[in-house]
Amino acid sequence: MTTTEEKRPALRRAITGPLLYFFILGDVLGAGVYALIGVIAGEVGGAVWAPMLLALGMALLTASSYAELVTKYPKAGGAAVFAERAFKRPIVSFLVGFSMLAAGLTSAAALALAFGGDYLGTFIDVPAPLAAVVFLALVALVNARGIRESMGANTVMTIIETSGLVIVIVLVAILLGGGGGEPARVLEFEPDVNPLVATFGAAIIAFYSFVGFEVSANVAEEMKNPAKIYPRALFAALSTAAFVYLLIGIASTITLPPAQLGESSAPLLDVVRATGVGLPPQVFSAIALVAVANGALLAMIMASRLTYGMADSGLLPGVFTRVLPGRRTPWVAIVTTTAVAMLLTLSGGVEVLAETVVLLLLFVFLSVNVAVLVLRKDHVEHEHFRTPRVLPYLAIVSCLVLLSQQSGEVWLRGLILIAVGVALYGIAALARSKRTPRG
Repeated sequence: MTTTEEKRPALRRAITGPLLYFFILGDVLGAGVYALIGVIAGEVGGAVWAPMLLALGMALLTASSYAELVTKYPKAGGAAVFAERAFKRPIVSFLVGFSMLAAGLTSAAALALAFGGDYLGTFIDVPAPLAAVVFLALVALVNARGIRESMGANTVMTIIETSGLVIVIVLVAILLGGGGGEPARVLEFEPDVNPLVATFGAAIIAFYSFVGFEVSANVAEEMKNPAKIYPRALFAALSTAAFVYLLIGIASTITLPPAQLGESSAPLLDVVRATGVGLPPQVFSAIALVAVANGALLAMIMASRLTYGMADSGLLPGVFTRVLPGRRTPWVAIVTTTAVAMLLTLSGGVEVLAETVVLLLLFVFLSVNVAVLVLRKDHVEHEHFRTPRVLPYLAIVSCLVLLSQQSGEVWLRGLILIAVGVALYGIAALARSKRTPRG
């Protein structure tokens, strides 16, 4: 009998090292940086670099586990595939994959709502829900066109959104050169708060800025020589993002007081205005829209490939492994995940959806860090990245610390979503048992 691996058509290996670097960088340097700098400043004060560095360290710990597992098992499906190999329990694999899938779709829904909000309102007055649905449909068309086309679009959008951040840095440098700004603020914490407590409290917000690298694990089967290019692209992209974030954070608090940044829904636009250059607001709104669109595209690429990978592993119905004959893209998975994301845009606001994404991803990260330890005894024939053994343990601790910072409301929403996953798994298991002949 032929195996599932032999039956289903293989995905096209079209992702090179540079494309992968921009894929990861584009997902990390997403829409969050255009809004979260203000939130972090409001939490910690002018020393926004402190929670950013802490969040970067935590992100790198888990990224090292991903680097080992992706290069060791380069298959579509990401964390769900790792959990299946490590824990040998279908329910665990399903819940890990479901959490990742739910996080991706929730993130795409949040970004779609952000796309249809004030930034788009700068150019055209359209109801946000309608704009979000149309936007997701357009993203699906790009996704279905092909992975190379999607990655090419991501590369262009990453360059555009990064250029917006460079504009901020350059304009603040000009301000400093003219004797403006207050550099001393970068060493100040909010009054009447413990700096250590404030740093840890703001770290979870900063951590959200670094998530996104995990999406790349779900396109491992479409990478050229993943063992060689994945670790380089992963750590290079995270390092680039961290460097840009630190410069943006320092530039922002030099230009405006932390309290003013914390009250703004468009902090970087306020920073640009405060430099006195007079850049038209439409320019920054356009850049922000590109950043949001890029994040949504990458989230939907991840969700569709994860659905495909879970179906290929038998955790979801086999219909999701169907691909377009010419394009070799998983069209059933793309259509289904897009429809779910459209429904999620009606379930809550951007902030609530974003916080739920973080909680779900922390569950996924915990499973990945445990899996890399469990699978150390599993040897493969090809060469792969190997992380120092102590790092996964430190990563587990960092995930638990961040989980402890989540609010009760976010925990409730996350547990409800996980309960939905358990119910879906039970329904699928019941259907399989009815199809299995007795005796």
